[in-house]
Amino acid sequence: MAAEDTRKRGLGRGLSALLGDEPAGKGGAMAPESGEARPANTIPVELMQPSPYQPRKHFDDEAFAALVESVRDKGVLQPLLVRKDPKDEKRYEIVAGERRWRAAQQARLHEVPVVVKDLSDRDTLEVALVENLQREDLTPLEEAEAYRRLMEEFGHTQEVLAKAVGKSRSHVANMMRLLGLPKPVQRMLDERQISAGHARSLVNSDKPEELAREIQRRGLNVRQAEDLSRKAKLAEGKKAGAMAPKDPNISALEHDLAEAIGLKVVVRAKASGAGSLTIQFDSPEQLDDVIRRLKE
Repeated sequence: MAAEDTRKRGLGRGLSALLGDEPAGKGGAMAPESGEARPANTIPVELMQPSPYQPRKHFDDEAFAALVESVRDKGVLQPLLVRKDPKDEKRYEIVAGERRWRAAQQARLHEVPVVVKDLSDRDTLEVALVENLQREDLTPLEEAEAYRRLMEEFGHTQEVLAKAVGKSRSHVANMMRLLGLPKPVQRMLDERQISAGHARSLVNSDKPEELAREIQRRGLNVRQAEDLSRKAKLAEGKKAGAMAPKDPNISALEHDLAEAIGLKVVVRAKASGAGSLTIQFDSPEQLDDVIRRLKE
């Protein structure tokens, strides 16, 4: 029950809810949440390791270099959230703050401030996902995958997630749709050959790989990519309609009607049962003749 309460409290507040607003350092503030949190303290960087539940796989080199310089100049200002390593009680697993830990190593710091909290594997995963989403540290696909895991593994709705990370529900839904793109298109997105906006324009396309390559080759912006995708969809629809074989019963009906009125007749039927009947004429006289026949 305690673990369940922790999950409900953690969602939507992430790291700030666990650490509070107090600056932390050696002998610093207690984390305000219940759940066996210890005072903020310092731990040698060599006794810490990344969590296997970390959703982030990509680190921006330029942003990381700037973080290293900041840490070298001012130190690590916000403590990392860690838990005891389940396999080795002398070591610690980073729940939130892996970039700061890596930056501290690059800056040759020997210790970093931390808050140690007793968290289950499930809690660790959820806190890591939400914390990264709130910080906007994830790539588009990492963000989409984080939403998916929070929904599938924790039962959260898109509305709850949107509120938790300060986004709209449509944003969450649109990001998750990126996971349905073919792997080659996802690689182009990960490698920044196309943007998330470009990728979203392709989710309903019949040929997303082909269009993604064209977008990249022509250097299209998002609006142009949306137009390209829309035109391709319309062209495919017309092509499919032209190539679709007509129901023999419809063809027979067209023939009988044409024989009866002496003009070309086109019948279009939809799967719902609705449709249209078109009679083609070449002169006003032919139209008058059809009207006269219909009135008889």
